[in-house]
Amino acid sequence: MITLLTDFGTTDYFVPAVKSVIHSLCPQVAMVDLTHDIEAQDVLGAAFTLAACYQSFPAGTIHLAVVDPGVGSDRRGIVVEAKRQYFVGPDNGIFSFVYAREKSCRVFELTQKEFFRQPVSPTFHGRDVFAPIAAWLAKGITPEAVGVEIFDPVTLHSPVPEQKENGCVGQIIHIDHFGNCITNLTLAELAYHSITPRTRLHLAGQSIQRFGTHFSEAPDSDELQAYLGSAGYWEIALWQNSAARTLEVRRGDVISLQY
Repeated sequence: MITLLTDFGTTDYFVPAVKSVIHSLCPQVAMVDLTHDIEAQDVLGAAFTLAACYQSFPAGTIHLAVVDPGVGSDRRGIVVEAKRQYFVGPDNGIFSFVYAREKSCRVFELTQKEFFRQPVSPTFHGRDVFAPIAAWLAKGITPEAVGVEIFDPVTLHSPVPEQKENGCVGQIIHIDHFGNCITNLTLAELAYHSITPRTRLHLAGQSIQRFGTHFSEAPDSDELQAYLGSAGYWEIALWQNSAARTLEVRRGDVISLQY
């Protein structure tokens, strides 16, 4: 199985061009679209989305992730081997969450050009470099056959909650399609059993004191609620409304937890 995650959108020829290369080399492989609607050049957004999905896929899955503002430059193409899965894409930090979550990762720079589609376009490595490598992996070739192991992959800064007296300070790391504000706070910072009447989250000048498990527990549209989202992070939401738009929150904004 090969999954695809890009910022290509679906109105141009880019996605079918990538799929055609994979299908030509490995017609029997199943392909799953994670999304092609990552914001243009948003490598961090792609990294988060991939991190929220890959653990649900079986061993042997190949994840093709291409958000590549450095295409055509000297940035490296890589294959990452982790959790008995493969990750193929540019070495620009797109696999940062994988590196952070998995204890054992091996990274290979793509150096064996005979596995690329020729000629290689300097503006479309998704089709000419990464798609054929993903297909060859699906056919059973090993990462060692397509490159050399490296030990210095590019890693994006992933903010870690900072402990403070009686709480901690975190960040908004993602805003989803519904306007839910996803923080970098996990059960390590706030477990349900540790919530007391004094527990508060502070975001954009608002104090959040409702902690739930699902959206309809806060049917009043102007009452903010915190809940543990499916990606494993605490999120801030409004019932049938956009918390991000209402609060004018963006990725990178600070959120504080008070015990």
